[in-house]
Amino acid sequence: MDLVEVELARVVIHQKGDQQFIHLRERNGSRGFPIVIGYTEVEEINRKLCGVQPPRPLTHDLIGRVMSTLGHRLHRVVINELREGTFFAQLMLLPRDAGTGGTAEKPVDCRPSDAIALAVQTGAPILVARDVFESLATD
Repeated sequence: MDLVEVELARVVIHQKGDQQFIHLRERNGSRGFPIVIGYTEVEEINRKLCGVQPPRPLTHDLIGRVMSTLGHRLHRVVINELREGTFFAQLMLLPRDAGTGGTAEKPVDCRPSDAIALAVQTGAPILVARDVFESLATD
């Protein structure tokens, strides 16, 4: 699959309403697109970006700890499909002691908002299938 590396360019939080936005932009480029996500997910992404540590682990903290305890790490996030206006993504996990080649990657299906929250938490790269990116990208 041909992939485009993107970065989280902007987080838009509306205090009223349930449509929050994250904007992804191609790394070293100007084209990008928004994804509508829920309030809980946008708050988690914003907390991670701001370095806010809650007094107890929240869901994405738990997921990261479970992955680590089971001997894996988040290698990368792939937003791989857009179907009927809904994005689909995968966490690409590697054994913690594996190199970066990705030959032992294990995909886990998830929502893009959860994947991006984990990528922000771990510093993992975010990639988008080129056909999805090209169908949405604007300057």
